[in-house]
Amino acid sequence: MRAQLARIDAVLVQAVIAAALSFAHLHDVASAAGQDGWKAWAYPISVDLLLVAAWRRLRAGEAKAAGWCWFVIALAASLGANVATAGLLDLNHVPAWLRILVAGWPAVAFLGGTLLAHSAPPRHETTKEDGREPEHIDDQEDAPDPVPELPTPPVPEAAHTPTPPTSVSVPAALVEHARKVATEHHTRTGTSIDTTTLRARLGVPMPMADAIAAQL
Repeated sequence: MRAQLARIDAVLVQAVIAAALSFAHLHDVASAAGQDGWKAWAYPISVDLLLVAAWRRLRAGEAKAAGWCWFVIALAASLGANVATAGLLDLNHVPAWLRILVAGWPAVAFLGGTLLAHSAPPRHETTKEDGREPEHIDDQEDAPDPVPELPTPPVPEAAHTPTPPTSVSVPAALVEHARKVATEHHTRTGTSIDTTTLRARLGVPMPMADAIAAQL
């Protein structure tokens, strides 16, 4: 536990020292570029905040391209100030291009901070609360259930009973002729004539043949 606390304390101390030196270098460059008073102190705060915002976006794993872009810009501003104060730049005679960069930094920092803070994260199919996929709602969930078809009631056997044939009026002359045909058939074959043969001999419909056979 003590070794871990010692490592954490060392990291914190190193971070504080690095931040203080970077802060001071940024302040010196801004002051040399013509930014007086509180404005010179605001520049290092702006650079560090943009750097932290870009790093948080990278840690979140969202919009990594934008996060890396603004992280590199903020790191270049901080690293450039550190290098400029190392004797490579005469702070008493700052070039015009550096004055332009320092004067334009607030707009750049505002744009980067706004994009990093308000860019919409990508949508995921899985919800963050329970880690489950959203359920798909059926469009017909509220539709009423279909009415089941009722079975067809059985038809009573009496309904299948064939209706008796209607009575057919037969002329007396036709009955007499049929009687002669039946007698001739019995004489020739020795058997009574059937209805089918009688119908064929007389050339009448079957209902009329039945009615004639009933009168013989």
